[in-house]
Amino acid sequence: MSGQRYTPEFKDEAVKQVIDRGYTIAEVSERLGVSSHSLYKWVNAVKPTETEQQKNELLEAKSEILKLRSQLRRTEEERDILKKAARYFASQPE
Repeated sequence: MSGQRYTPEFKDEAVKQVIDRGYTIAEVSERLGVSSHSLYKWVNAVKPTETEQQKNELLEAKSEILKLRSQLRRTEEERDILKKAARYFASQPE
């Protein structure tokens, strides 16, 4: 173990190359002269854990459900208004 210390900015940039830009860990580690083991640790440190990811997905799903329920309620109200209007106009003599 060399004991080499890297700045947080250097680590962030290396991780961005893997996560955001889609380079492989092998490519980035070779290009930057960092061990792939270190790069794996840096990437795993910033990735959300599965439980955090599941929690975020659940919150997004709940938000979507609430939005859809609201839209459904509004659509049903519009439908009811149109039904009443149709009945009213159907009962009017021509």
